[in-house]
Amino acid sequence: MDKIVINGGSRLTGKVKISAAKNSVLPIIAASLLCPCECVLDDIPFLDDVYVICSVLNSLGASIKIDEKMDQITIKGHNINSTEPPYDLVRKMRASFLVMGPILSRFGRIKISLPGGCNIGTRPIDLHLKGFAALGADIILGHGYVEAICKKLKGANIYLDFPSVGATENIMTAAVLADGETVIENAAEEPEIVDLANFLNNMGANITGAGTDKIKIEGVTELKGTRHQVIPDRIEAGTYMVAAAITGGNVTVENVIPEHVRPIIAKLQETGVQVYEEQNRVRVVSNARFKSVDIKTMPYPGFPTDMQAQFMALMSIARGTSIITETVFENRFMHVTELKRMGANIKIDGRSAVVEGVEGLTGAKVKATDLRAGAALVLGGLMAEGKTEIYDVHHIDRGYVDMVGKLKNIGADIERISE
Repeated sequence: MDKIVINGGSRLTGKVKISAAKNSVLPIIAASLLCPCECVLDDIPFLDDVYVICSVLNSLGASIKIDEKMDQITIKGHNINSTEPPYDLVRKMRASFLVMGPILSRFGRIKISLPGGCNIGTRPIDLHLKGFAALGADIILGHGYVEAICKKLKGANIYLDFPSVGATENIMTAAVLADGETVIENAAEEPEIVDLANFLNNMGANITGAGTDKIKIEGVTELKGTRHQVIPDRIEAGTYMVAAAITGGNVTVENVIPEHVRPIIAKLQETGVQVYEEQNRVRVVSNARFKSVDIKTMPYPGFPTDMQAQFMALMSIARGTSIITETVFENRFMHVTELKRMGANIKIDGRSAVVEGVEGLTGAKVKATDLRAGAALVLGGLMAEGKTEIYDVHHIDRGYVDMVGKLKNIGADIERISE
């Protein structure tokens, strides 16, 4: 079992390069199942979740070639021989459910266990199934599995009760080979949706409106292979931006699309931290004295739920009181207990957390309860007095490429230790 050990108090300076977006590459890998031809994906972040989704595709008969030196994955779906991903893989990661749309669309049948992943909320799949049913699939639920069957999917008008990213992605991939036009209203607008649509259009799909709340998909008869470079990870970028702020640092975050991190930039500037934008980089300059701000997580282009925990670490030492409201997931305050072990003053009231800024945090033994909670504890440890030991760091591995190495390169006193 590994742990991360941080001796806090170092000011971060220098440059850090952001990897490609995990939340973009996973649905794109799943979508490659839509055609039998070769798809080449560049600039891949080799995270635990990426290996899991590749294993899922491999279990279905897809040919997967991983080239870590080139940061590249090559996928061929010409020998798919199963439409039932194994339970042991699907339970590891919620994104495994994203193979449902492509497999259903291409083969007319899929049976899959209910998804797993971080325990940050129920994240129901009803919107996914509602979309599949509207496209003409018969849905069968039972014994922990869901099965969808159809002869041929047909285009439909689908309104999502909530702009779910996963449901939007799954319905998009199901609709690209359907007969006729599909319209998804109240669709998710995240940059990862746009990246998936660009990938599918490069394969020959006909999708318009991605990035807005109304996406139109005109079904096509077949797709072809393509090559695609995945967009940078806006959540990883935001995490290092907060790392610079919380340590009073001066860090240039490279390989980032500033428009994608606009809500993070706005909130950092509101605290008094200086943020300078360039074409593909963002520079954060902080004097470690910042004021509290209120935060409410919202679907894109609002403040991302995946940055809530990291900002709570920042607000724990801000001047004043901040109220952080979580509207996306109902169980995303598990990091509060661990931050309080480090001296943070946080009270939870329903879906809101009241954070009273303190003079500073102190090192402690803490554990990562989920991916972003782990990132928040690393941020807290960077500025805490003394030594912080973070356990269960496998959660962090799900979303950050070499976090320890990248932080060390910009001045953090941080080590990963195997016990």
